Amino acid sequence: MRIAVIAGDGIGKDVTAEAVKVLRAVSEVSGRSLELEMLPWSADHYLATGVTLPPNGYDMLRDDFDAVLLGALGDPRVADNRHARDILLGTRFELDLYVNYRPVKLLNDALCPLKDRGRKDVNFVVFRENTEGVYVSIGGRFKAGTDDEVAIQEEINTFKGVNRIIRHAFEFAAAQGLTKVCMADKSNAMQQGHALWQRVFKQVASEYPAIKASHMYIDALAMFLVKDPGQFEVVVTNNLFGDIVTDIGGALQGGLGMAASGNIHPGRTSLFEPVHGSAPPLAGKNIANPMGAILSSALMLETLGWSDEARRIEAAVEAAVVAGETTTDIGGSRGTNQVGDWISREVRKL
Repeated sequence: MRIAVIAGDGIGKDVTAEAVKVLRAVSEVSGRSLELEMLPWSADHYLATGVTLPPNGYDMLRDDFDAVLLGALGDPRVADNRHARDILLGTRFELDLYVNYRPVKLLNDALCPLKDRGRKDVNFVVFRENTEGVYVSIGGRFKAGTDDEVAIQEEINTFKGVNRIIRHAFEFAAAQGLTKVCMADKSNAMQQGHALWQRVFKQVASEYPAIKASHMYIDALAMFLVKDPGQFEVVVTNNLFGDIVTDIGGALQGGLGMAASGNIHPGRTSLFEPVHGSAPPLAGKNIANPMGAILSSALMLETLGWSDEARRIEAAVEAAVVAGETTTDIGGSRGTNQVGDWISREVRKL
């Protein structure tokens, strides 16, 4: 198995180093070959060379690697963040990674910020459409910087895009033995584009009679994720709304430092990353939580068919949480590399 590793910027470098450490440990104990190639693409690389990624970068990722593990991107020295746009959003679009997969799973009751809620209540997944919506940057600005400025940002929804993400959500639920899929939109206000989501959801749901299909407006979903998250098993929504509600999901898990994600095209090279940002002020201080990055590596292995190895990593992370071998953001006293070392040792013990 050949993996491209892009540590990126800020704390991305810190947490990715620990995820790599854990991946090497699980490769060692499983006896399965895992080749990790470190790619320099980052703000540092861009500022030194003027290149965000090489001309054949997307083709290389698609053709030469089985998956991509990313740390985080974003650096105030690059004012327009063009390197982040090219590397992350560019990879999502060029590799057609239309599924953003976010498992929201609480590992310890003590981490949940909600009163009287625990692991039984926080265990669901969110599927976010990852290649359309407002993220396609269709629009523009007229008379920018004046009192007459006009800014337009269009949301794009296609039948192909909506159909395949909704269908993926139902297929996932059926494969996992789950019985509920909830679709969230804002069709009461965004009547044209989201009427398409309504039509496709009803059509696909009719093909899965054993699964209870429900609909919520996105504001209601946000409320119920806080009020009663235990009612959800699979949530599917558009690009922007998914971006927002998965951060709520991260908070339910104990913070964004615990949250993993995958940008996936089933059967093709896909990209996996923690949900958190690059947090430049925290970089190099040995305080960033590496668990989201480590769990993203487990999600990557699971998607690639290494299920036992993925479970081993997840079990080691859970053991670290239970033992209090965590960073300060979730109540521990360990540094980033100490947490990575502990989880690596636990992977070998398990």
